[in-house]
This record gives sequence, structure tokens and C-alpha cells, in this order.
Amino acid sequence: MIIDVAGQAAYAYTGGRAFDPARPVAVFVHGAQHEHSVWALQSRYFAHHGFSVLAVDLPGHMRSTGPALTSIGALADWLGALLAALKVEKAFVAGHSMGSLVALEFAARHPERASAIALLATAVPMAVSPALLEAAREREPEAIALVNAWSHSTLAAKPSSPGPGFWLRGMNQRLMERVSARGAPQLFHADFAACNAYADGLTSAAKVRCPVRLIVGKRDMMTPPRAASALASALAQAGAPVDTVTLDAGHALMTEQPDATLDALFAFAMQHGPRVGNG
Repeated sequence: MIIDVAGQAAYAYTGGRAFDPARPVAVFVHGAQHEHSVWALQSRYFAHHGFSVLAVDLPGHMRSTGPALTSIGALADWLGALLAALKVEKAFVAGHSMGSLVALEFAARHPERASAIALLATAVPMAVSPALLEAAREREPEAIALVNAWSHSTLAAKPSSPGPGFWLRGMNQRLMERVSARGAPQLFHADFAACNAYADGLTSAAKVRCPVRLIVGKRDMMTPPRAASALASALAQAGAPVDTVTLDAGHALMTEQPDATLDALFAFAMQHGPRVGNG
């Protein structure tokens, strides 16, 4: 589905069902150098079990046009504008990695629209080393290869539906390369720079009032579980109901542990997500 947001085309996958804002709405936000398809299993399940789904391509990523937005705040406001364009009053929002920062900032800036948020493979701050930022800007293929290797906890994770030739690590490498080829110029660097520059995480956490679930991978080398501890504390101190689910996976939670990730998301959304029609 294509939505006009500030004069640019914004793409959202609806999980194989027509989008209806009168149903409970679930939004899925991808991470750096990714797009909506990383949520394929989870978004489709939600769409066929009571939710209207928006698995978005962020601006400048694949089917969404326009330049890549250069700050987490701008991305959070873009998400708010997208929901406003669709007349969605409240939504459950799940974000992975960079997308988790977008979901966090969205809940802080637009509390009336966030019924609950799930933050997957998150860290506050989400610092990126100068060497990796430089590689993303000057030697993008090298940066993609490095991040792809660090995102997976094994060379050959068994997915929920294994088949001959189905290699998660290789598929993610090709996806990131495809996003690079079709996306905005210097996209990987723009995404990483936005993560690295985001200094408002703990301040924004203090403004969040909706329920929050952190989903972390115990073998995550990119955002290890300890990197979410300050965020969890800030949310709890502010009074937001918060819990943490730890999965046996690396950074690529949705592919290394697809069913467990789905279970953690769906149970949380059913408990805390929007209950009434959106107007």
C-alpha cells in the first residue's frame, strides 16, 4: 500500500489483508539498511489474527521515496504523520535496532498514538564506531559484510521452515545490497549516523507511559542485552510498565528465532495493544 506523507510516497506492507483503520493496528519498523520484508512472518501473522498491519519502508528505503531522514526524531515524526494520514488513532508499534529507537521516540513524542511498544535488539545509546561509520560512507560493501556477519550468531541458523538452499546469513547480505542499490544515496551511512547521533533516548524514555516490552538476543554482538539495561531502568523509573524477553539469538532476532519473536510480540500486543476501533 502506498500512502502520501508530506508529498512523498510511503510504502507499507499490510500482511496480505486490506488495511482497515477500524481494526486494531500493528506497526513494524525495520532497522538500518533494511526494509519491511524482515518482518514477513510476524507481520503476516498479525494481519491474519485480528490486526491491521503496517510494515513500513522508511523514507529512502526501497519502495518509500524521498531522501533518507537523518535523525531519529524526524523518523518518529514521519511515522506519526503516516498514521495521521491513515486516520489511525492508536497503534502497537514494534521496532528492530534503529527501528526500536524510532518506536521509542514515537511513543515519547506522540503518546496519544502509542498503545504499546516493543523494542527489539535495542540499545541506548546506540553508538556506532567511527571506523564503521567511515566504512559505511566510503566502503559500503565492506560495511554491509561486517554488519551482516555481526548480526548473526551462527553461520547456519535453522529457520522455522528449513529448506534446501535457505541460508539466512546469505539472504540478509543480498537484502542489504538490494536496499543499497535501490535506496537513497549513502543510505547505510545516513541510518548509522542517525543511530549514533541519537542522544535523547533516556530523556525520551522518561516521557513514555505506555507498556513496553524489550526483546533481546542473548548472543547479540551489535546490541548486547546489557546495552538495554539503562533504558529499562529509565522506563521503569518513569512509571512505564516494562518487561524484558531474552531469546537465544543474535541481532537478527526475526530470522534466527522467528517463532519465539512472534510469540513474544503477539502475546504482548494482545495484552496491551489497541482494543477499540480507530476512527
